[in-house]
Amino acid sequence: MKQSKLAYFSYILDENTPTYGNRSKLTSEKKSNISNGDIANDSTINTTVHIGTHIDMPYHFFEDGQTIEDFDIDYFRFENILFVDMLPDETIVKDDLISRLKKVDKKNSYDMLIVKTGICHRRDQDEFWKNNYGFDPSIAEYLRIEFSNIRVIGFDSISVSSFANRMLGRESHKAFLNPIKPILLLEDMDLTQLTKLSKIYRLDIAALRVAKCDGLPCTILAEIKI
Repeated sequence: MKQSKLAYFSYILDENTPTYGNRSKLTSEKKSNISNGDIANDSTINTTVHIGTHIDMPYHFFEDGQTIEDFDIDYFRFENILFVDMLPDETIVKDDLISRLKKVDKKNSYDMLIVKTGICHRRDQDEFWKNNYGFDPSIAEYLRIEFSNIRVIGFDSISVSSFANRMLGRESHKAFLNPIKPILLLEDMDLTQLTKLSKIYRLDIAALRVAKCDGLPCTILAEIKI
């Protein structure tokens, strides 16, 4: 019998949430406050949409790129997830990931790729945003050719772009998010519960539905092996 549990693969947002380059922090303010005699608590927040666990839309790097309105609900439900747990050889993930992917059987059976680099365990350190792992743009084309049904790549790094190599990171964004056949980027996933032996049975991405937006904070629910 399959033994499983539901797990969050996304972080709660707060004012300490790390952001790319340690900028654009979330701030919140109470406009009314019961403790001050108001009828109700009513808060406002100010934040970039590229914060915490979030998904990049093609519109992030392409003026004619898709936004949330262009994808139906089934696009964000996954039941054939390929999980790779690895310690990258370099800051830019490339050959070490591709060499692992080449060994995978039935490549076209997968609809999502999740990569754990282990940096999620250091999310409370400056290293998380200063020295984050990035992904080489060539991985996007490899996935389109060899894993043609993958719609999303998710990972525990804060961005597909290494902060130490931002020029290459821009090319990576463009390679994955190409509107002709986009592979959406699910960044800053909480993968701390997963080990090399973990199995992900299904996963749902519940993105904040904001019209004409380039990125969206997400809640990720997954059913995993226990």
